[in-house]
Amino acid sequence: MRGEAMKPRIPHNCWVLACDGGRALIMRNAGDSELLNLIVIESVANPGAPARMLGSDREGRVFQSVGGARSKVEQTDLHRQAEERFVANIAERVSGLVRNEGIQRLVLAAPPRVLGQLRTELDPHARSVISAELGKDLVNFEVADIEKYLTD
Repeated sequence: MRGEAMKPRIPHNCWVLACDGGRALIMRNAGDSELLNLIVIESVANPGAPARMLGSDREGRVFQSVGGARSKVEQTDLHRQAEERFVANIAERVSGLVRNEGIQRLVLAAPPRVLGQLRTELDPHARSVISAELGKDLVNFEVADIEKYLTD
């Protein structure tokens, strides 16, 4: 497996969070580390509007108080803000599950930018049970394909 990251070991009762900026799957392994049986506990989709509906299509303009110069004002990336809010809400949800369900092990699978945000948004107790992180977007895979990917 030279050049490839080691796949995380997913023991019995280990929880897996597969997340991107718009969808999250929270799963628990009812199988063992050799034969995964991921059970979807919760599937969450970002209810936000598509980026084309989140803001205007043209940047604003600022007029200088002296002279006739104008400058373009960068438009706020509303789509990215919606993704960040979604990831923050998922982190809060997972932190609550760790506290309430007594989760001992948690594996995170998300694109690198989302992984970074999850690390900062999860509460300290939830961060302490993370057993592995996988910088891969698995959330749009079928559960059987996620199982296959994690065991191959």
